Amino acid sequence: MKKIVNKAEDVVQESMEGFIACYGNLYRKHEEVNGVIYKGRRKNKVSLVIGGGSGHEPMFSGFVGKGLADAAACGNIFASPDPNTVYETAGAVQEGKGVLFVYGNYAGDNLNFDLGEEMLNEENISTAHVRVWDDVASAPKERITDRRGIAGDVFVIKIAGGACDAGLSLAEATRVTEKARDNTWSIGVATSPGQIPGNDKPTFELGENEIEYGMGLHGEPGIQRTVMQPADVLVSVLYENMMKEADIHQGDEICVLINGLGSTTILEMGIVYRKLKELLDQDGIRVHDSDINSFCTCQEMGGFSITLLKLDAELKQYYDMPCFCPFYAKGEITGSMQVYEEEEKEAERAKAADKTDTASAALNQADSAAEMPEYRHEGVYESLTAQDAKAMLLYIADKVIEKKPYLTEIDSAIGDGDHGIGMAGGMQKVKEKLGHFPATDNVYEVFETAGKAMLMSMGGASGVIFGSLYLAGAKGMDALASLTPKALAAMERKSLEAIKERGKAEVGDKTMVDALEPAVKAMEANSGKALLEMLRAAEEAARQGMEDTKNYTAKFGRAKSLMERAVGHQDAGATSVWLIFQGMREFVENSVHSSQPD
Repeated sequence: MKKIVNKAEDVVQESMEGFIACYGNLYRKHEEVNGVIYKGRRKNKVSLVIGGGSGHEPMFSGFVGKGLADAAACGNIFASPDPNTVYETAGAVQEGKGVLFVYGNYAGDNLNFDLGEEMLNEENISTAHVRVWDDVASAPKERITDRRGIAGDVFVIKIAGGACDAGLSLAEATRVTEKARDNTWSIGVATSPGQIPGNDKPTFELGENEIEYGMGLHGEPGIQRTVMQPADVLVSVLYENMMKEADIHQGDEICVLINGLGSTTILEMGIVYRKLKELLDQDGIRVHDSDINSFCTCQEMGGFSITLLKLDAELKQYYDMPCFCPFYAKGEITGSMQVYEEEEKEAERAKAADKTDTASAALNQADSAAEMPEYRHEGVYESLTAQDAKAMLLYIADKVIEKKPYLTEIDSAIGDGDHGIGMAGGMQKVKEKLGHFPATDNVYEVFETAGKAMLMSMGGASGVIFGSLYLAGAKGMDALASLTPKALAAMERKSLEAIKERGKAEVGDKTMVDALEPAVKAMEANSGKALLEMLRAAEEAARQGMEDTKNYTAKFGRAKSLMERAVGHQDAGATSVWLIFQGMREFVENSVHSSQPD
């Protein structure tokens, strides 16, 4: 597929640079992270911060503005921002009145925003969050907290922005925003896939004349696949399914959003609204306000979604407050959009500093290439010193980066296809951090450094979980010169428990825990043996755990909506765990080759 990009790995950064350059009178970029900050935001109020993966433009960066969000924390393509991006972006706009976060209900966003909140709370900054779960096709009503957030983000952000600008307290702004969330319902239909820049395949496949009702914003499977149908039929089917779930009745007043998923034209969306308005009129439902446009997209994905917001007097008050951003506006905007001189000066200083940092980073990268150690020394490993651990993690990083296409292919079958990109990006950061890491006698410091590099760079659920794989077991441990088999097994046990506590997953839930837990148990059972023998057992246990995921339905992540349709596909996270343990064994055995399971 033709994409107007340069390098795939630079897409998010370069897109944000262009966005800021175009709308520099309104926004500035955070100096250190991918955060978009509104220059004209009101002061001395609760700060509204939104965010999520890039690739859904204009959501989320395009909904920062007057009467909307004060800032947006932006992740990689289809991946949540990492905790540091959430923390730094919110810290830049907080006014001492608290921070309200609004984002879609996805595992990666939940984990990373939670960690970002914890970091802010440690500095006595009050926070709250509202997770949007408007997609009625993604889970039944009794499992509403498992539903995905799609174009309903628009209405929830609009209400939240009004509530915050009205001067409500953090508790009251949160209550009003939750009320908006709980009165917002969406459902969509996909007619063609989108494609992540840098991936060889689209996010999903549809036959030439196929469509899928209820498909998620990232290509998550929906509720029914059928042949293409006329617009009136598409709208009628979506309306019927939505009204089974929505608490909307004759005489109610609503707002309507027809959202294009990326390639759907305004002409087509006009036809959609025509039929929807006819159905609403037949049911005696009054439309207070409506919009037709592409607000929450999936690259060039074809199709549309319908979102309804049920109003009462309170929600109507905040919905009707003026707002403005380049992609969405309501009400009368008074005054002129001016350039804030001090902000401009600060942006110029940051730009100059960034140029200096970039030049310095280039020199450091050249130096690190010369200093990069060989993967291993001669002889048999009985334990791992800090230098050994550093070399081993560098080898594993290269291995995972090489397997990026393989992981992407696996994840595309039941996820959104970004796991390979995320893992490769995180491992590249591991290489950069360890390349500059000074000599140490504490082996735990090496694992902590690698784990933090992944945690703060990857975004998505994978960033938190795989960062914890290295970090959690080493954090807070007394200095240790070398890892014996017993110490390595104990470290991995501690990481496993932290991951299970954070993610709440157990064996059988079709996650990386399915490979990690049996690997850790194998390490413990063989920790009295030689290091290589222990790692061979761990690798085989991880491989079998990965294979077992083919028999499970998913309980977490974007694959959970597939239910029994996920059976037969292995989990991408479990596959990465297997690759990591295989890499450990290969390093110790000096067997630098790779293989893939059948």
